[in-house]
Amino acid sequence: MTMPDPSTPAPAQERPPTPVVDRMRAQGAWNPLWDGLREMDPAWTEQFMATAMRPWTSGVLEPKVIELLCIAVDASATHMYAPGVQRHIRGALDLGATPEEILTVLQLTTLVGVHACNIGVPLLVEELAAREERPDDAN
Repeated sequence: MTMPDPSTPAPAQERPPTPVVDRMRAQGAWNPLWDGLREMDPAWTEQFMATAMRPWTSGVLEPKVIELLCIAVDASATHMYAPGVQRHIRGALDLGATPEEILTVLQLTTLVGVHACNIGVPLLVEELAAREERPDDAN
């Protein structure tokens, strides 16, 4: 068995086809922040995006509902992607969503942030109670 010569460059690999990514880019649904990922691993990025686009291609949910869900995801406290929120608001309106429906989605989305209080407030109460039990401990 012969060992490859490390000074010999590896053969150039052909770039795999990326029809989902290409379609997303053409439709304006591509986030430029993903460019580096696409360059580093186009096959993985294509598979990931194909999975992420499944709700659009499955036909299970109405497109307007998908747009409303996308607004919720992009506007959520853990994501906060304004270009996506704007694009999906435009899409939802184009598909017949009312301003009231979109506002309701945004209102529901704010509930994600309340978890900080759900976790933090009981811990604060616990710590305050513990300090009352040991008044000598100023800090």
